Amino acid sequence: MAKILIVDDEPRIRELIREHLQYAGYTCEEAADGSAALAQVASASFDLVILDLMMPFMDGMTCLREMRSRHINTPVIILTARGEEYDKLAGLEAGADDYVVKPFSPRELVARVRAVLNRTLARTETAASVMTFGELSIDTASHTVKVSGEEVSLTPKEFDLLVFLASNKGIALSREKILQKVWNYDYFGEDRTVDTHVKMLRGHLGGCRGYIVTVWGIGYKFDPDARR
Repeated sequence: MAKILIVDDEPRIRELIREHLQYAGYTCEEAADGSAALAQVASASFDLVILDLMMPFMDGMTCLREMRSRHINTPVIILTARGEEYDKLAGLEAGADDYVVKPFSPRELVARVRAVLNRTLARTETAASVMTFGELSIDTASHTVKVSGEEVSLTPKEFDLLVFLASNKGIALSREKILQKVWNYDYFGEDRTVDTHVKMLRGHLGGCRGYIVTVWGIGYKFDPDARR
């Protein structure tokens, strides 16, 4: 049974989310601010964090960035009362796996939670497999990526994206196809989400960044032979 941490400074919001997640079969714990949440994820194991952005003491964005800087790669769904594109993209760039804008449908949130957890479970159940492309190696069993022998840190979403692209080497993939397969359901977001994650992934890959090729008018493809 998956264990989820709900982080929001509004007790009624936490209660609403907890009731729906528990009804769906999940175990839940709560935190009222980012500082408390950070202490909890550092001392206990969670399968997912639902994290509000606007909170006192430590806001959600600061908490998320601190988690990732400490290499706490627990999947995160951010909650935000702001609908602006900047806030969504900032959360994704900080390492979030998904976002939900307030006011939200509890059923939609549960669907997103289920999708993120399903991806994580599928990844952990994958048989040991190492894909090697020149200086880049991807170990799907240990969830590690190395460039020129040096391990690089990716968020769960970035890793899923890299594995999907590499598994379809040489194939031009549309943004819609990437959203469908990597996000694992009919994603409610925008094509810009894919572009943002590709940009972040390329930044992590250093000398192998050129392996991910932009196919104008379509999307992207993984092509190590196209590296400049």
